[in-house]
Amino acid sequence: MTTKTAAITAVGGYVPEHVLTNDALAQMVDTSDEWITTRTGIKERRILKPTSLGTSYMAIAAAKELIQKKNLDPKTLDLVIVSTATPDMPVSSTAAFVTTELGATNAFGYDLQGACSGFLYGMSVASAHICSGRYKKVLLIGADTMSSIIDYTDRTTCVIFGDGAGAVLFEPNDEGLGLQDEVLRVDGKGREFLKIEAGGSMMPASAKTISERKHFLHQEGRPVFKFAVSNMTAAIQQILEQNDLSKGDIDYVVAHQANKRILDAIAKNLDLDYGQMLINIERYGNTTAATLPLLLWDYESKLKKNQKLLFTAFGGGFTWGAIYLTWAYNS
Repeated sequence: MTTKTAAITAVGGYVPEHVLTNDALAQMVDTSDEWITTRTGIKERRILKPTSLGTSYMAIAAAKELIQKKNLDPKTLDLVIVSTATPDMPVSSTAAFVTTELGATNAFGYDLQGACSGFLYGMSVASAHICSGRYKKVLLIGADTMSSIIDYTDRTTCVIFGDGAGAVLFEPNDEGLGLQDEVLRVDGKGREFLKIEAGGSMMPASAKTISERKHFLHQEGRPVFKFAVSNMTAAIQQILEQNDLSKGDIDYVVAHQANKRILDAIAKNLDLDYGQMLINIERYGNTTAATLPLLLWDYESKLKKNQKLLFTAFGGGFTWGAIYLTWAYNS
């Protein structure tokens, strides 16, 4: 009996039309194109206008592109997972709305919150659903409207983040291609370094929390950088060891686009050929749960059947990990 694996069989993406350049940000806060580029590698990012369109707008657009490219009947979808840190609204599931708007009348859906690791965690979950044998088509979407939670008077965060969405379809594979192995971790002590302080059960919204600007993202760059580099490096090393792989066996590293300095440090730590790193941070910034699928969207034409890919991410919580996946099709 052949063991079924879960493989990515289609990719879609969406980024908003509005481009926020470094020069435009320099008109808003004390910064410059040189300062931003040197420290982050980012030249511009996309911003959803108006913000009230919500994360679901981008998630639906990315999914619709995938559906059109794949010539997929939405009614054949079994499950829709939306990985996001910026849902449309509390309580009401963004995935439920997305599923309905796509016409996926035979599917159920739910949100997954793993911060910047959300899509990575979603890959694990989508694969598990497929490998259970109960489901044949799982749509995984990573989407975030980071502009809705960014303080554009804080140059330490407003220069980093952008908005966007990416989607992939997971289906069973009988050739052994798809998700091969994973290392996923958390450390709750890290939540003090990357968080939105108010709006949750510990500090409900009030006039005071709003006036003190506690509903915006707060990040302490140095500890986040240190933990991100060390933990993503370690997760990749563990994946390589568990699967008897060398760095030369890997065709591409699909890493969370948080900061180019982090990407550079990981490549150096692992002695990777820089050509193995897929990078688009200069155009989109950090789109949180959308960075990994947007990399696949941008580089889909380079991906070939049987290629070995390593995914890695790090996010608030702290959350992090790595996934080893073999690509299942030629675009």
